[in-house]
Amino acid sequence: MLEKVAFATLREQRARRRWGIFFKLAALAYLIALPALLMDWGDSEQLADRRHTAVIHLRGTIEAQGEASAQNLNDALEAAFSDKRTAGVILRVNSPGGSPVQAGIVHDEILRLRTAHPQIPLYAVVEDVCASGGYYVAVAADKIFVDKASIVGSIGVLMDAFGFTGTMEKLGIERRLLTAGENKGFLDPFSPQDLKQKEHAQVLLREIHQQFIEVVRRGRGDRLKETPELFSGLMWTGSQSVNLGLADGLGTVGSVARDVIKADRLVEYTVRDNLAERLARRLRAGASDAALGPMFDFARPLLR
Repeated sequence: MLEKVAFATLREQRARRRWGIFFKLAALAYLIALPALLMDWGDSEQLADRRHTAVIHLRGTIEAQGEASAQNLNDALEAAFSDKRTAGVILRVNSPGGSPVQAGIVHDEILRLRTAHPQIPLYAVVEDVCASGGYYVAVAADKIFVDKASIVGSIGVLMDAFGFTGTMEKLGIERRLLTAGENKGFLDPFSPQDLKQKEHAQVLLREIHQQFIEVVRRGRGDRLKETPELFSGLMWTGSQSVNLGLADGLGTVGSVARDVIKADRLVEYTVRDNLAERLARRLRAGASDAALGPMFDFARPLLR
């Protein structure tokens, strides 16, 4: 009887060990597979050995921490131009603008890649809106195609904030701002507006605006029909933008690939953040705003 009990106990211990090993291996396999499941592998059609039109989306606000960041767009552009099967590149634009720095980085990278790969044309195709920073990027293309109802333009720069001084007085709230440097509280929304700081901000905006104008003039060249309102920040429909020389004609992604590039097969090169990256970016942005915002944040120039 004792022998039977001993063997039964031994078999039970072995079974527990086997199940323990099984669950550990299953957990390890899950942890290994999870990044692969979250990763965006892109379009599997890129593996096919066929001539195609590369498509890259410029969608939403152009900002360093967003999907339409210079890093993401430039990585996609580099991959598209480096592929020997790429007959042409379409930048599919639907953006209200954003950071002048991020837009400028993408603009300059497009010019570099066009010079390095002169046999591969790049066309911007506008959908709903191509305004401000979005247009800053688009003028680097060989040609710009729009829909007749697209919104195009807004060649200007803004810096916006709020002023709460009157509200604070009504509520009996006193602003206690301590700075080292007389202009460190530049355009603080809780302090009365300083005229010297306001004029300095206007100088910054005028310089960035002039940079924007020069980029548009270089990109559009003789096609541009300048008017007093062209660089005023106004926007136009797609049809009007063609008449003004801001765009070259009407077209869609499909029609440009088929009729202009002559390669109607579309391959997606857009870099999209996977779930883990999107979550990490939001956490970083939230932590940055919470930690640094009260001390260092200020109104920023935007192409929007």
